[in-house]
Amino acid sequence: MKQFKHEELFKLDGDIPLLRAVPYGIQHILAMFVANLAPIVIVAGVAGLGADQTGTLIQSAMLIAGIGTLIQLFPLWRIGSGLPIVMGISFTFVTVLCGIVATYGYSTAIGAIMVGGVIEGVLGLFAKYWRRIISPIVAAVVVTSIGFSLLGVGATSFGGGSGAPDFGSPQNLVLGTISLVSCLVFQVLAKGKTKQLSVLFGLVIGYVVALFMGAVDFSGFADLQLFALPQLMPFTPEFNVGAIVSVTLIFLVSATETIGDTSALAMVGLNREVREKELTGSIACDGFVSSLSACFGCLPITSFSQNVGLVAMTKVVNRKAIATGAVIMVLAAFLPVISVLFSSLPEAVLGGCTIMMFGNIIVSGFQMIARAGFTQRNITIAALSLAVGIGFTQASALFAVFPEIVQSVFAENCVAVVFLVAVVANLVLPREAKADDAPAGERTDDRPGEEPAAMQAAGSENVASPMDAPAFDVDEGDLARV
Repeated sequence: MKQFKHEELFKLDGDIPLLRAVPYGIQHILAMFVANLAPIVIVAGVAGLGADQTGTLIQSAMLIAGIGTLIQLFPLWRIGSGLPIVMGISFTFVTVLCGIVATYGYSTAIGAIMVGGVIEGVLGLFAKYWRRIISPIVAAVVVTSIGFSLLGVGATSFGGGSGAPDFGSPQNLVLGTISLVSCLVFQVLAKGKTKQLSVLFGLVIGYVVALFMGAVDFSGFADLQLFALPQLMPFTPEFNVGAIVSVTLIFLVSATETIGDTSALAMVGLNREVREKELTGSIACDGFVSSLSACFGCLPITSFSQNVGLVAMTKVVNRKAIATGAVIMVLAAFLPVISVLFSSLPEAVLGGCTIMMFGNIIVSGFQMIARAGFTQRNITIAALSLAVGIGFTQASALFAVFPEIVQSVFAENCVAVVFLVAVVANLVLPREAKADDAPAGERTDDRPGEEPAAMQAAGSENVASPMDAPAFDVDEGDLARV
């Protein structure tokens, strides 16, 4: 074997043997595996898709995660950051897509993702002209609202899934509780980076218990093939203006997460500020690969913040090492047994693990608000946007006087309302005159023309450890680790 110098792992383009690189790639897969596949299962359940269709989408999710990660590692033209960013299916879109598929069907969601992804990709190429209007406090309240919006999704899964005939049955409640407790116990007892695997541990324990309780559906294993190709265009896209506008707004939210993830990774992994080229390439990759994801029937993709947390913990930034994990994900997409196994997971088991994920997104949002600073201006923006966004969408009849397209975008989508109110408030409210006038411990530098350190924590989707903020899809307090 080629001689291996350990310090090469801590260099972006360090020279390390393939066999030495593989364990570090697998480590990144384990950190994001559950969070990458769970959104597909949740949205597919709301859409009423069968086990075969869900399994096919899970295959595609693994393929897209691997392709997206490789493009981030090794950019194509201006698409990709060149940084060790791991990509996966985003939790950020779960709430809005659940509403779309329940109202219009899954094909309409796919059409909206295709268009929205292209829009984000184009905007990403010109990010330097607009990204500064999304200050740290705006990103923080959006992440907080995403956490609140997902609580109902997690609770529904905990009870057995939307429309389940045995919803809320003792069996589902027991399975959900066992999975949740298993996650917590592992989180408390595990050491160091193994905490990243707490959700995976909870799923395994819950699945084993479900086997003994006869709650696992084995129908997907009946005609299982050893190899199978992911399906291109399994759904014919349908285009609805309201759905497209709604999804595009969430793509802008996802872009703020990507800005945070990319900034944080450059700081904690490379000990330097992020470069403009890296930011624009990262956002463009999010958008264009999300459109590619829709071509395979999948949800949008984004950077995974739990993997940023893993880089912060291990300091391994070698692109070759992380690329081995991406290649493994691509290869796994051709093994149907993985997707069938995951799609057979009882909804209550998934709910038990995800409910804590979603709660931690809220806490991560609070941490971001604290980092942005409790100035009077920031407090006003946070209070106004959360009150209007969450409050008004709980009384959706308030939107009855607006045109149908406005209702379809905002009436039941608290994240879109919070985002819009926060951006407008951030632009309209006057700035604090001087930083010196602020009380001790507060900051007044959330001006759109600046990007303070708090923005480094504005990353998502994503969500692998229920108690450890850096392990989430909202990097150290932003979505994604939604």
